[in-house]
Amino acid sequence: MPTAKTSLKSTALQRPLGAHASTTRRAALAVLSAVCLVPFGAQAQTYPNRPIKLISGATAGSASDIVARSVAERLQTELGVSVVVENKAGAAGTLGIQALLGAPADGHTVLVYTSAHTVLPLINKVAYDPLKDFSAITPLAIVPNVMVVSPAKGYKSVQDVINAAKDKPGQLNYASVGLGSATYMSAEKFKLATGIDAVHVPYKGSPEAITETMTGRVDYFFAPLVSALPMIKAGKLQALAVGTPKRSAQLPDVPTLAESGVAKADYLFWTGMLVPAKTPRDVVQRLNQLSLKALQSNEVKERLASLGAEPLPMSPEQFDAMIREEMVANAAIIKAAGIKSE
Repeated sequence: MPTAKTSLKSTALQRPLGAHASTTRRAALAVLSAVCLVPFGAQAQTYPNRPIKLISGATAGSASDIVARSVAERLQTELGVSVVVENKAGAAGTLGIQALLGAPADGHTVLVYTSAHTVLPLINKVAYDPLKDFSAITPLAIVPNVMVVSPAKGYKSVQDVINAAKDKPGQLNYASVGLGSATYMSAEKFKLATGIDAVHVPYKGSPEAITETMTGRVDYFFAPLVSALPMIKAGKLQALAVGTPKRSAQLPDVPTLAESGVAKADYLFWTGMLVPAKTPRDVVQRLNQLSLKALQSNEVKERLASLGAEPLPMSPEQFDAMIREEMVANAAIIKAAGIKSE
C-alpha cells in the first residue's frame, strides 16, 4: 500500500492555515444551502438497519470526544436507531482507525477523528493510506487551541514564556496528546515561529495533559479550549493566547498568538467523521446530510458554542479535498520543523 509520504508530491496547495480556515467556512455556507437536495439510492433508503457505533479516537472528556457525543445525541434522534459512542483512545488515535477499518464498510461504524489524520501518517509508518482507505463525511467543528500555563509559574504573557525558554534553552517542556496531534503541531509551529527549544512530553489525552500543566510539572500546553475552559474559568489554568486567527468568544480578553507578537503560529484543529472507503456512496451522502442537520439543531449549536467550538459543515467532496490540502501543508511544516518520529 502506498504511504502518505510518497503520495504527496504536489506543492500547489501549500498556503497558510488561516487562509484555509476562511475558505472552509465559505464552503460550509454553500453546503448548508443544499443540505436537503440530494436524492438517495436504494442502500441509503434502508440505512440504518441496526444501531450505529460512533468510534471516538480520543479519551472521554477530551475535545474530540465531547464534540462526538454532542452530535451523536442528535444523530440518534434523526436516524431512529441507537448511536453508541465507543472510546478507542491511544496511539494518537490509530486504535480508533484500526477499529473502523476492521468493521464492515456499511455506515454502521463511523470514526470521529481529528486533524491528526493529516499529520500522523507523515511522521510515522501506519498500516493504512489516509487518502485511499477512507471516505470523509464532514468536519463537525473547529476547536480553538489555547496556550495555558499554571498560575504558579508566574507567566503573564506569551512573551514571558518565550523569554524563559530562551534564558534556559531545552529546559522548558510542553505537553501534547501525542505525536501528530493538533496540540503537538500547535506547539511545534510555536517553536518554529519563536526559535525556542523546549522538550515534548506526550500524554494519552487532554485531561491528563491539563492535570500535569495545572500542577506545574508541565510548563505550557496548547490545550483544546473545549477541555481547558472549565479550568481557566476556575482559575486553575492561566490562558495566555488562543492559537486561532481571531479571538474566541469564550475568552474575549485573551489575545491571539499574532496579537501576542508571534506570527504564523496559528493551527486549525478540527474534529470530523470518516468511514471506510468502500462504504456505499449513497450511505456516505445520507450520513453527511443527517450530520449537517444535527449541526444545525439549536441544542448542538448551543453545546458547541458553550465549549468554544465552531461548526464546520461540508460536503463529503469538500472534506476529502480539505484533507488532501492539509496533508500537503502539514508536510511542509514537518519538514521545516525537522520533526522526527518518536
